[in-house]
Amino acid sequence: MRKFIQQKLKNQKGLTLIELLAVIVILAIIAAIAIPAIGNIINNSRVGAAKSDVLNAMSAAELYMADNPDATTVTLTEISSASGNTYLDDQGTLSTFVFDPATKEVYAVANPTNYDVTFGSSTDKVTKAGVSSLPNNTRASFTVTTANGGGTIKVEEATTTTP
Repeated sequence: MRKFIQQKLKNQKGLTLIELLAVIVILAIIAAIAIPAIGNIINNSRVGAAKSDVLNAMSAAELYMADNPDATTVTLTEISSASGNTYLDDQGTLSTFVFDPATKEVYAVANPTNYDVTFGSSTDKVTKAGVSSLPNNTRASFTVTTANGGGTIKVEEATTTTP
């Protein structure tokens, strides 16, 4: 048996060019399918991170309101650790945050890499349920309709300005 295997291996010279090309084509097809899928996963995680940042800030604002019941609005400055408060340790991708304690609604802007995510507007705010209902794969305006009201969440590709 050993001589038979050695004889067979001795006759083998390697892969033919056709076999090598077939392997390269198969690998190229797999790469063509996998690369866009990985890109979408990364973009979805950026929108999900922005959503989580807003939900964390809303929870921090509710804690702030428990300690400061007379406040009429809560901004990012009042809850962030940069101002010495311990309500929100890391503001993440948030650049703007205004919480209305009377309605428990928020207007926020988050800027994850390559995207601008706007939760509501200064006049049309969004509830916590509305923020939670945003699908991570959204790449356009998303109108939120809940029992308590609604609002619009916009997910846009960031525009870069050249000086």
